[in-house]
Amino acid sequence: MSTPSLIKMISQLVGTPSVSSTMPSRDMGNRPVIDALANWLEPLGFDVKVMPLKTQPHKANLIATLGTGTGGLVLAGHTDTVPCDDALWQSDPFALTERDNRLYGLGSADMKGFFAIAIEAIKPLLDSKLKAPVIILATADEESSMDGARALVKDDLLGARYAIVGEPTGLKPIYAHKGIMMESIVIEGRSGHSSNPLLGNNAMEAMHEVITELLTLRGELQAKYQHPGFAYPTPTLNLGCIHGGDNPNRICGRCELHFDLRTIPGMGNEEMREKISAKLREVALRRQINIGINALMPGIDAFEQPLHSELVTGVQELTKTEPETVSFCTEAPFFQKLGLQTLVMGPGHIDQAHQPDEFMPLEHIKPSIALLQQLIKRYCLA
Repeated sequence: MSTPSLIKMISQLVGTPSVSSTMPSRDMGNRPVIDALANWLEPLGFDVKVMPLKTQPHKANLIATLGTGTGGLVLAGHTDTVPCDDALWQSDPFALTERDNRLYGLGSADMKGFFAIAIEAIKPLLDSKLKAPVIILATADEESSMDGARALVKDDLLGARYAIVGEPTGLKPIYAHKGIMMESIVIEGRSGHSSNPLLGNNAMEAMHEVITELLTLRGELQAKYQHPGFAYPTPTLNLGCIHGGDNPNRICGRCELHFDLRTIPGMGNEEMREKISAKLREVALRRQINIGINALMPGIDAFEQPLHSELVTGVQELTKTEPETVSFCTEAPFFQKLGLQTLVMGPGHIDQAHQPDEFMPLEHIKPSIALLQQLIKRYCLA
């Protein structure tokens, strides 16, 4: 099977639904997208491996490798999209539509279009001599659990030293982003008649103490951790929602709080979770009440590639652009943990992602192809 034109590739990828969601009713697999990429890459000479997720065989990662050696370049992205509401779109979200010098469609920018651009960039270089591999990595479930990236191990990317995560950044190199934890705190007290507090143990009052502890911890963390590269330079802790009790004249027997913590580089999620758990244990002991904490989603660590590293300075030289930070999370920390120097950089804008009428600007395509070709020549060609 021959590789289609760039526009046809983007059209087929957008036209192949691959929504991932925490809601089972909306969640679907990504295998048709993975199979399409495999069918395009194999005729180009790539060694293609399709790796189903152990717990979800209808979802898979793809690792396509061209060449051998060490010091190679990974061009990485996710194949899933967020859900969408068709009624809010001006055109069919699953049919690529060109208008106003833009390519509209779900995943056009975030981030199926990147794969087509990467393949297009490689085509003219196929007859060149490689000193190190070019690897196209396509993952599953980035928009929900990041289970695809979590499943990767060092041996999957043998020979690679550098990674570009093609999230939509307007082609600006991104060297850092914050991490995230989303947690649920549940307090199980004892209900009873409100006329006699001795009959119960008020979970809502205990939660009041928990919230005080969390806000105190927030202040401590913001005093200790600061990163001037971010618009909001400290970690944040947001109290998102709370539910408890059922009647004014009944002692609250159960109360639940959901919050998120956005960490900055230098903060480990597990360390933060232990700090919070220690605070909760103090309240539980003091009030003789049961307090539990559970993750609402697998956390994502903060990411930072040192500005003096070879990849950052190399990309800065090629783009003539100062590296920046972003507030959204990506798969970058997972690649970094595998020992790869990593940057986030791709066509399109994050402002269009997760929105009705998502689009890829046509004016980003040629510069993206040229930039990826420069990176491949720099890190992979002899």
